[in-house]
Amino acid sequence: MIAISGIPGAGKTTLAKTVTDRLNTLSQASPLRPLAAYVPMDGYHLTRAQLDALPDPAQAHARRGAAYTFDAASLLSLVVALREPLGASTRTIYAPSFSHALKDPVENEISISPSTQILIFEGNYLALDKEPWSQISRLFNERWFLEVGFDIARKRLVARHLAAGIASSEKEAWRRIEENDMINALEIVQHRVAIDELIQSLDTAVQEPSH
Repeated sequence: MIAISGIPGAGKTTLAKTVTDRLNTLSQASPLRPLAAYVPMDGYHLTRAQLDALPDPAQAHARRGAAYTFDAASLLSLVVALREPLGASTRTIYAPSFSHALKDPVENEISISPSTQILIFEGNYLALDKEPWSQISRLFNERWFLEVGFDIARKRLVARHLAAGIASSEKEAWRRIEENDMINALEIVQHRVAIDELIQSLDTAVQEPSH
């Protein structure tokens, strides 16, 4: 079980999907019985209804993507379940995904079959040195951290926010980046657990891992 973490805009999703696809290609695994599976943390966003129920709903919506706007307890339960040894009684486990169209998680959208032996998780807070995130982090066999310059991340996030409908204009995208994403980024960088692989993400490519 490998966790890929990093600040918003680091390229975690691209790296996680690339590693998963290469492992399955090299193993010549059947699509129905993949060797590796990609498990994003995005499905554990609190729903908009759950944000509405928090003490400061307006702030919670504005800060969606901050650590406290995720259902870390449910993510922990998933990781614990996936650590159970594979056996004859092992069943398919399901995880939620996140729909930008719906702006909410979609339950049981990701299936993890009993044949899967390598799990590639990715998310902002999988190496955060704060509970309950640090408890989640300790359950992974390896922790990779994808480093990127904040300026590069900002540029990537502008394009992402516009494409996903998170912002309706560049001005709005930049405001969200400074008032939310970069605040989260500082927390991620300043409160990081020990890492097994530190990977540099560049503007045009992702370098190989370095110890």
